[in-house]
Amino acid sequence: MTPAMRSPEYVQMSTAAAITLGVVPGRMYRTDCTHCLNLLLTYPEGCRANCAYCGLARHREETRDYVDRNFIRVDWPALRYREVMARVQAGGDKGRFQRMCISMISHPDSNRDTLALLELWVAALPDIPVSILSNPTTMERDDLVRLKQAGADIFTVALDAVTPEIFERTRGKAVDSPHRWEKYWQAIGWAAEIFGPEKFGAHLICGMGETERELLEVVQRINGMGGHSHLFAFFPEKGSLMEDWPACGKAQWRRVQLARYIIDYAGGNFRYMEFDASGRVVDFGIAESEVEQIINAGTPFRTSGCPGNESADVSACNRPYGDSNPTDILSYPFKLNPEDIEIVQLQMKGERVKPFQE
Repeated sequence: MTPAMRSPEYVQMSTAAAITLGVVPGRMYRTDCTHCLNLLLTYPEGCRANCAYCGLARHREETRDYVDRNFIRVDWPALRYREVMARVQAGGDKGRFQRMCISMISHPDSNRDTLALLELWVAALPDIPVSILSNPTTMERDDLVRLKQAGADIFTVALDAVTPEIFERTRGKAVDSPHRWEKYWQAIGWAAEIFGPEKFGAHLICGMGETERELLEVVQRINGMGGHSHLFAFFPEKGSLMEDWPACGKAQWRRVQLARYIIDYAGGNFRYMEFDASGRVVDFGIAESEVEQIINAGTPFRTSGCPGNESADVSACNRPYGDSNPTDILSYPFKLNPEDIEIVQLQMKGERVKPFQE
């Protein structure tokens, strides 16, 4: 990466987005594209935060050039932003992308450059809505107002850690990082006020030491404010401070996926759910027949994120294999078939499933 390769002239994109755009060769198991164009601000000096689980963390400066660092399991190639827009405008890809997302990082220019990218996109591609994955640490309320006025459709906050203690251990002073729990919740409150119901949300990572009860209590809190939660299964990012932390357990992940879906889309409520002494869900708070019907539909186990054109409870941001590989899928980037649902049911019971071999 050269010093000239910086936002807003350049952006990085997920491997799935790069394959969909034809920037890099490749194919994705059981899906031919990602429906959300995930873009990431980029600077040669990198992100100034030092989150323990992140491949972009500041502590990696001595080991890999910033543009070459992996992020949520995959590489993020860089390209001129205007070329990205031109490729989308060219035809085929325009119909495949149902949404674009600008992911901010901790950098002094992040607010200004996010607004610049948003304004260019809205002027050129007004039919494809834009989400902002924000960096609350550098933002004030007026920044959200400006983004909303410029045409941002949805505002999300990568809260990630669901308790103050885990946040501090993984994102705060304990790892010499600038993020603060209170600031992130302040930004979620601003988003609820400025963007309104169904137009804001938060990213939550399952498997960083929290109980299922603790995570789902946050899901309910965000739902009560009018927003949605987007779940990620913890995956130990190579080179991160948490690279030796175990990956999220499958039974835990499936229970949390199901409970989150029930809260956000099936009229359920955390206060009616029951948990054991270890904080695991033992009752989802709705009739067993309804739980069975929801499981058999498979929708709770698809990737959760900002919506597209398909339906309100299915994400355009399908992030193919962002938290697992195709041989052992955690977040399904496509509609589940009966065999997939059978695997999910076995995982929820804690039974081992034979690894897939293509």
